[in-house]
Amino acid sequence: MTRSITILGATGSIGASTLDLVRSNPDLWRVEAVTANCSAGDLARLAREFDAKLAVVGDEACLGDLKAALAGTAIEAAGGSQALCDAARIPVDVTVAAIVGCAGLEPVMAAVERGGTIALANKEALVSSGEILKSAVERSGATLLPTDSEHNAIFQCLAGDSIENVRRIILTASGGPFRTFGAEQLKTVTREQALKHPNWDMGAKITIDSATMMNKGLEFIEAHHLFPVGLDRIEIVVHPQSIVHSMVEYRDRSTLAQLGPSDMRVPIASCLAWPERMETDLKPLNLAEIGQLTFEPTNEDLFPATRICREAIEAGGSAPAILNAANEIAVAAFLNGQIGFMDITAVVESTLSTYAAKAPGTLDDVLHIDAQARMRAKQSLESRALV
Repeated sequence: MTRSITILGATGSIGASTLDLVRSNPDLWRVEAVTANCSAGDLARLAREFDAKLAVVGDEACLGDLKAALAGTAIEAAGGSQALCDAARIPVDVTVAAIVGCAGLEPVMAAVERGGTIALANKEALVSSGEILKSAVERSGATLLPTDSEHNAIFQCLAGDSIENVRRIILTASGGPFRTFGAEQLKTVTREQALKHPNWDMGAKITIDSATMMNKGLEFIEAHHLFPVGLDRIEIVVHPQSIVHSMVEYRDRSTLAQLGPSDMRVPIASCLAWPERMETDLKPLNLAEIGQLTFEPTNEDLFPATRICREAIEAGGSAPAILNAANEIAVAAFLNGQIGFMDITAVVESTLSTYAAKAPGTLDDVLHIDAQARMRAKQSLESRALV
């Protein structure tokens, strides 16, 4: 039976992996809508290829280019933040929420409020507005399927069992490209080095987050919201091979692990086919060829991001939203050559120490806190700007 799908963030790495799976299973899927921030030419090409009914650019300035690229087709073109939310509300079988960063917050909420099934690849939505988003899920009866490889692994390991039986959740981290670096080496890390992840092919922002270990800290917060076992029962372990994507230890001390190739099509396929499974054309794991699976503790002296994230979620209130906003500003500054690699987490910690706000009660509150935190983070950048 053909199922309908909307892909929010179709031109990014998660969107590309999702559409690759749709491309491989054309009889199973009907694409209703695709969105992007801009990338009008790429978005139009995808809309044409998959015969989507709607294509949306978040940046309204790109709408003219999108309309021109779709001229002669029956595909509707729209632009702006409201159009993104309208696309998220389309009644489909699965909405893939893959817009990176806080920009995806409102579309994710729109999809949740509609109900239905959302494959959530936007971790920032839960980090910045976890309680608000979870309340919306409860009200609407929506189903959130975690698409991050780690959270999807946990979801698979929990299948058929109760959260009350869980003793520990163990998130695995690759350690990024600088796992073996010392303090002096980290001071001279370049943008080009940081964008070369040893195992995963991801977008620039997530790749930098992986290099600083911030990605794992954000995933720690996300895991807390998705799998409420208590913060003291969620741990992070470095696993350089990125074969074991996460583990769940039960109260009888048995531990279940989900293994797979370092390819986002695996967790995405899990979400698209849930509660069933689907074929992929990925190569099978060859454990004999891999040879060893190793595990190490995190080094929070050199990579403090996981500590900063843990402290932010323990503090609660507005702290996680401030953390996420400051990190987005700091990562963008590093990618633009404004600050050094080690300054990324320094900017985040500085922003958290100089700005606090009341706990958000609504999505508008979160967006206000986000905007204020970005201003504070930009002020922090000034003292760290590279000459």
